Amino acid sequence: MRRRFGPVEVGLISRADVTRRDLAHIRDNSGCRLFLVNAETEAKGRADARSRGHPGVMLRHPAFIAELALGTSAAEMKGQMAQKWRNRLNRATASGIEIRHSAMSTDPDHWLLRADAAQQVKNRYRGYPAAFSTAFARANGGSARLFEAHLDGETLAAMLFFIHGQVATYHIGWNGKSGRQLSAHHLVMWRAMIALARLGMTRLDLGAVDTETAPGLARFKLGSGARCRSLGGTWAVRV
Repeated sequence: MRRRFGPVEVGLISRADVTRRDLAHIRDNSGCRLFLVNAETEAKGRADARSRGHPGVMLRHPAFIAELALGTSAAEMKGQMAQKWRNRLNRATASGIEIRHSAMSTDPDHWLLRADAAQQVKNRYRGYPAAFSTAFARANGGSARLFEAHLDGETLAAMLFFIHGQVATYHIGWNGKSGRQLSAHHLVMWRAMIALARLGMTRLDLGAVDTETAPGLARFKLGSGARCRSLGGTWAVRV
């Protein structure tokens, strides 16, 4: 991703470990010489960045994400859940909720994209625009996977995941009032874990863990059995 600030063009490389050779290749093909690198693995200061071939300045300390291993059996995945999380899953399972799994539509007016836009406004945060979701679904046929919870004709909750390689990334989630009462998101997540593992995924990336501004969401992610891992910080690198 590139953006120009006056005469300077800045390139963003997110969730990657890159060498100077990689950056030089990108520079030669894009003309961009200044990069912001959100490193995938932990960087322990400027010396570590130099050892990996791209000296730079750390602008932001590493964030933390939740990762869930999918290469184990269903019993083992359940065994890694927090007890309260598993109890809510059992409650949702017994409620008769139906989970539907399909490829995400490329329709920019899809109900989940509208619901996500509305909750961004209501909860005062910024996520990816709907156009990004539909572009990914269009460019990667079948790799945007939608899981929906239904009961008695009502849509209770939904989650959208993006598949890339052997990794699935949680992208959008929505939970209605009835869905929250019935813990529908726990059942959606569980069925997604099973389905994504069957599709050959070995890891599920649940995104950032923020215990200060979103403690409830952090508990939900970690309660599912995910482990918390540090990323590598944000670096400014000139090539």
